[in-house]
Amino acid sequence: MKVIGYDVGTTGFKAGLFDISRSDIKFICGAVEHYPLIVLPNGGTEQNPDDWWRAMCRSTKYLLQKSGTPKEEIKGIACSAQCCTLVMVDENGNALRPAMNIMDTRATDQHKRLFNSGLAVAGMNIPKLLQFLKINNAAPVSSKDTVYRYNWVRENEPEIFKRTYKWLDCKDYLNARATGRMATSMDDAYVQFLMDIKTNDYSKRLCDLVNVDMEHLPEILKSTDIVGELLPGPAEELGLEPGTAVISGGTDVSMCQVGSGAILPGDVDVNSGTSGWVCTAIDTPTIDIFHSIGGLVGVTPGEYYYMADCETAGKCMEWCKERLSNTPFDSYDIMYSVASQTPAGSNGVIFSPWMHGNRCPFEDANTRGVFFNVDVDNRSGDLCRAVLEGVCMHFRWLLETEEQKIKTNEVMRFTGGSAMTPLVAQILSDVTGRPVEVTEEPRQVGAQGAAVTIGIGLGVYKTTQETKDFIRVANTYTPNMKNKDVYDRIFPVFKDLYNDNKKSFAKLNADLKMN
Repeated sequence: MKVIGYDVGTTGFKAGLFDISRSDIKFICGAVEHYPLIVLPNGGTEQNPDDWWRAMCRSTKYLLQKSGTPKEEIKGIACSAQCCTLVMVDENGNALRPAMNIMDTRATDQHKRLFNSGLAVAGMNIPKLLQFLKINNAAPVSSKDTVYRYNWVRENEPEIFKRTYKWLDCKDYLNARATGRMATSMDDAYVQFLMDIKTNDYSKRLCDLVNVDMEHLPEILKSTDIVGELLPGPAEELGLEPGTAVISGGTDVSMCQVGSGAILPGDVDVNSGTSGWVCTAIDTPTIDIFHSIGGLVGVTPGEYYYMADCETAGKCMEWCKERLSNTPFDSYDIMYSVASQTPAGSNGVIFSPWMHGNRCPFEDANTRGVFFNVDVDNRSGDLCRAVLEGVCMHFRWLLETEEQKIKTNEVMRFTGGSAMTPLVAQILSDVTGRPVEVTEEPRQVGAQGAAVTIGIGLGVYKTTQETKDFIRVANTYTPNMKNKDVYDRIFPVFKDLYNDNKKSFAKLNADLKMN
């Protein structure tokens, strides 16, 4: 059975054509598209939802043409997508304004007013927090959470808000455009923090606590449910057959965890695309409110993913490629080559990868990137390597914070675009002191996870765990302990960069959160 999985990222769109069977998942070919992320002076980050759809259409036609696959052979499609993206749509599913990305920091005031006021500890309203934990087992503790951006639109764009029929996430918008049905997946609904995990439906009590109109929320489906059939018009745009099954799909976190094969309890996937995260499969709901780490609902019943994120992981590397040296580096390969000429520790330079605020293990929209301890002898290679090391040290911080609550397996999977570079994979292994496995198609793990949900939705598999052995490892990296010793000395200083500069970040950047 041939299927197409899509991975709708922050700045890149990946599509994969797969042949799935009860005994294997075979990757046939892939396509990559790009679109802009618009960063506004007031802390906003937006995208045009039409860009996602155009990328979906172009990549689908490319896959069929490249592989020579007749459109009739494609039996299902599904999306893995960036989550916590706010798309306000009218009754016909048309976007009323640009989508507000998870990095958007404009809703700081709404967050303070709706969740930080009253009787509070560590910036959280205790009565509200307790109710969220009781009903949802998590809470919207970050100013970047979608409920606050929703209220930002209510207060700052009232005409848009009046015309809003539903609030959709990224993949939900694409599914609605493909089928005409407005629905979301359970894992996506969960990270909006409005779902009662006992009933798997929205909680009116939670909606009232953060001023959300329940009429604006789409219905909830399982990630493996069929949303509907591909309508004739959208089918023509995509180059597919009308009636092709459209599966609900899931968040990028859920789909990448499945697509990486890190599915059994304790399995860790470190994913580094534009954003990044450390995610561990668990079998019991777990949460760490004070470090903004949650046990997200998984793809099939009884699966949970304990996830801590780094919102500008690969984005830091992109910044380094485009902004360092005399002119932008012509390619990542050249940038990595320059970085590889610098020893571990970057000749004393440390970089903090919080270039547009941070969520885990501390929540602060005001943080930014810092090059620390730069000497007159330092060169661009030192700065480049410091960026790579800074991202990996943040991943180590996330991993160690997760281990305060759960047990993780020693060997980690490493996926996403950054995992394609041996230098980055080796630095991650050296920084953490753990073996790192890179899968055969590290950029396609989200699309591969989406292919698994299609397989379950169409009856090929019953659970995600049936597919674990289908995800093959291409390379394994073991830590260089000499480098590990260097990083062990640097790591405490790296963590101190936040606390030592927290007040300065606020003084410099708090005014940008004004609407």
